[in-house]
Amino acid sequence: MGSFILLLATSCTQKPAPVNPPVPVNVFTVKPQPVFYYDKYPANTVALSQVDLRPEVQGYITDISFTEGSHVVKGQELYRIDQRLYQEAYDQAKANVDVALGNLKQAQQDADRYVYLNTYDAVAKQTLDHATIALENAKKTVVGAEQTLKMTATNLTYSVISAPFDGTIGFSQVKLGNMVSIGQTILNTISTDDPMAVDFLISEKQLSHFEELKNNKQQTVDSLFTMSLPNDSIYPFLGKISIIDRAVDPQSGTIRVRVVFPNPTYSLRPGISCVLRVHNQESSPKLLVPSKAVVELMGEYFVYTTKDTMIRNTEDTTKTHSVLMAMQKKVQLGQTIAPNVIVKKGIKAGDQIIVDGVQSLHTGSLIEVSKIKK
Repeated sequence: MGSFILLLATSCTQKPAPVNPPVPVNVFTVKPQPVFYYDKYPANTVALSQVDLRPEVQGYITDISFTEGSHVVKGQELYRIDQRLYQEAYDQAKANVDVALGNLKQAQQDADRYVYLNTYDAVAKQTLDHATIALENAKKTVVGAEQTLKMTATNLTYSVISAPFDGTIGFSQVKLGNMVSIGQTILNTISTDDPMAVDFLISEKQLSHFEELKNNKQQTVDSLFTMSLPNDSIYPFLGKISIIDRAVDPQSGTIRVRVVFPNPTYSLRPGISCVLRVHNQESSPKLLVPSKAVVELMGEYFVYTTKDTMIRNTEDTTKTHSVLMAMQKKVQLGQTIAPNVIVKKGIKAGDQIIVDGVQSLHTGSLIEVSKIKK
């Protein structure tokens, strides 16, 4: 019984738990301001034209006359296939043409002679008919021989593989002495290098905007399209929108856009991962907040603002006093610009955003402003 009275007395004299002291914070006053920034899109460089070189005649590689990975020009000889058989076939076909032309000349003379004699009834009709038929056959023989000559000449030409256009050639897939087959063996790959395309994806919601950019309806700045390279340097030449793909991908809701950049030094190669930067031309001021003020929770973004609130005194409940509290607000973010980020929705001009100590806050936390940044 004594123990119970002592416990009761002790509990009656306990004081309420102390209120957590205010958290010292720094705040930032939001105000609209003009912003210069780029919308950024992951992209890849792509050759405007790229082909695999394949032989059109069969044989052994006898010559490789280029430097791998170098720039080549249209018509430059790259590979040579053993020409002996094709040269011999050409020479034979040419000789056959000469023989056919000789036979034609003889048949023409015979026909002319029999036609003349026939005017005096000095030759049999059958002999004239045979001469006429022989002349026609000789003409057809010449035509056939000439076609064979053209075919052998084509095969002889195909034994030399030349660059189909100006571009950069890759590693050779064959070596000297290798046998190559018609249309099957890949000798090499060549791609155009100046200009160079950059492909990226946009959402279907942005399609009309990029259509206007393509038609130059909104292109008011020279640096509309620029590119950031993998080493974070900015490519020194400006791009121009070239193609918008024919259809939106129904699975992803995106469509491919192509921008073309000059590449006079051939520093760009197909397949480079880069960032395509589109100069944002919206002139209206934006709301900027420091990026460190933003908290991410389960894929959503929040900031804390200050709120002046009246609360009752703990000692005299008939009195109230003003305190500052932290209030969490969900926001929609835009482009990140250096240490700041654009906020599209969720806050307004004049709001005071807490920029330090946000990880220790929750809605209703008491705060004490140490510094106001403007």
